[in-house]
Amino acid sequence: MTKTARETRRNDPGRTREDILDVATEEFAEFGLSGARVDSIAEKTRTSKRMIYYYYGSKEGLYLAVLEKAYRKIRTLEADLQLGELPPDEALRRLISTTFDHDEHNPDFVRLVSIENIHHAMHMKRSSEIADLNISVIRTLQDIVDRGLASGMFKRRADAIDVHMLISAFCFFRVSNRYTFGTIFKRDLSEPELYTRHKSMIADAVLGYLRSSEP
Repeated sequence: MTKTARETRRNDPGRTREDILDVATEEFAEFGLSGARVDSIAEKTRTSKRMIYYYYGSKEGLYLAVLEKAYRKIRTLEADLQLGELPPDEALRRLISTTFDHDEHNPDFVRLVSIENIHHAMHMKRSSEIADLNISVIRTLQDIVDRGLASGMFKRRADAIDVHMLISAFCFFRVSNRYTFGTIFKRDLSEPELYTRHKSMIADAVLGYLRSSEP
């Protein structure tokens, strides 16, 4: 590393940490928690294991920081949508579209969540930030459902977490199972026409559920 690069690292620790998280995201998504190597992350970021452990404490601490950043990204995207200014149905379509596109373009996020499920969310349970971050999308959905009910647009007093699960399940599945599903049914889920149809389909399904009467 050149003298200038070393000085840049020393003078901008925030940038260094972001670089480490970006590379660590790829490493953990590719190899999982057990297979990822801190040595490899250090080499690719031109840092050292000692520096990484100084910032994150351990390999598990770095992995948790990667998870937190991944959830922070999607929740920030949602917060920037200003959905409260839109009619309930338009707000819901925009939120679903954002989730759909995010998962498609961030397969590392899908892999990381799948990996953490293998570990029974044992690392996520240590993070108060992830729990706090995900409260926001539930509040947003509850506001959309409540406004839809008040206006008469929706008939079902749905649970916001159920709605979130319905949206997440479809968007997540398309990415997490794209290779197995695509192989079995001979379909490329990234094909533009299919992509557009699926995005419309999940929005129509969720809105149809909210517009239907209680059983």
